[in-house]
Amino acid sequence: MALTMVPTIAVLNGPNLNLLGSREPALYGTATLADVRDLCRRTAAEVGYDVDFRQTNHEGELVDFVHEVRETASGVVVNAAAYTHTSIAVRDALAMVAAPVVEVHLTNVHARDEFRRHSYVAGVATAVIAGCGPAGYAFAIRHLAALDAQTAGAPRMPEVDGARQHA
Repeated sequence: MALTMVPTIAVLNGPNLNLLGSREPALYGTATLADVRDLCRRTAAEVGYDVDFRQTNHEGELVDFVHEVRETASGVVVNAAAYTHTSIAVRDALAMVAAPVVEVHLTNVHARDEFRRHSYVAGVATAVIAGCGPAGYAFAIRHLAALDAQTAGAPRMPEVDGARQHA
């Protein structure tokens, strides 16, 4: 019997996200990073993917994570957190990813401080999801699965395609 490899979506998280649930819960909510990880795993399993879920507080390590998945992941979900607004290194690493990249933020960064309104990541991302809380991660995974299915010539996922057609 042939072994079939399950495609993987990488979910990469930047600084301070390890403190979700206790860090400014009025802003970021009470879900922990473990809750977000579990949501990502459930969502990915529903659409036939595995998840490689990682978090770091260090810019160079985030760049290393991107390098490690750049040719193997079917898609990348990235919440670079503060590095979104400051790191050309993270942006350049993401530009080398062969698969689509979706930038995710728990809060609506465009309604916050002026400095949060600029993203180095957005210019190399296929999509940006902000302000949806942890559900944004699930949206990103479903979007990447739909893009992967389209590339493979498989039928589109109606819940994603319908949303994009009306956007």
